Amino acid sequence: MLYKSTKGILVPYKVLNGTGNMTCDEEFLNNTIQKNSAMPVLRFYGWNPACVSIGRNQSDSCINKDYCTKSGIDIVKRVTGGRALLHENELTYSFVCPESFLLNGDSVIQSYKEISSALISGFKKLGINADFPIQKKISAKFEYCMMLSTGADLCFEGKKLVGSAQFRKKGYILQHGSILFNYDKEKIKNIFSEEPLDDKIICLNEINPQIDISKLCNSLKQGFEEHFNIMFENINQ
Repeated sequence: MLYKSTKGILVPYKVLNGTGNMTCDEEFLNNTIQKNSAMPVLRFYGWNPACVSIGRNQSDSCINKDYCTKSGIDIVKRVTGGRALLHENELTYSFVCPESFLLNGDSVIQSYKEISSALISGFKKLGINADFPIQKKISAKFEYCMMLSTGADLCFEGKKLVGSAQFRKKGYILQHGSILFNYDKEKIKNIFSEEPLDDKIICLNEINPQIDISKLCNSLKQGFEEHFNIMFENINQ
């Protein structure tokens, strides 16, 4: 094993609104820092109502706010970087750990890949061979996150499957990311004035429509346990 056996905290799947979800992620990060805890925290969650989250350094000018208001879509700012996302038919994960927990915690790209490797292990249990994209020059013209693939994102058959973002504070890392079950092309187009392209994005329903939230959460949990040698203990939110 590359990682020493450790205990971790698992926060079971729960659906909250955008503000609630982002507040929870920051609270778990801040509580872990305050306790100077070495225990990693893995959380799964969903969104209701649908919500656009905007990256820490991204302007909200890319969003059609009038359309969101009329359509009952929330808008929230993330503490993490990256581009905006519409959160609707998806599972979102978040993972909090000390930089020292990882083999390459001081490197942003390598730490992304370490955490994403645990996701790869979880996807394998569902028969999905996710991997890192072939490195190529990244176009910055898109505002919608799933249209961009960096070397640390996860793809399936060359299409983006998981979009993740990261934030660091006082030697700790918060990484969270979206795994789409499906998405509404018209909503994306109306929100971002960009049409999502089928050759860039893939959803779980396209790969295997039999996978549901429960199966995905359980498989990803096992992937984190095995990859990082973690024994999770459940807590209630």
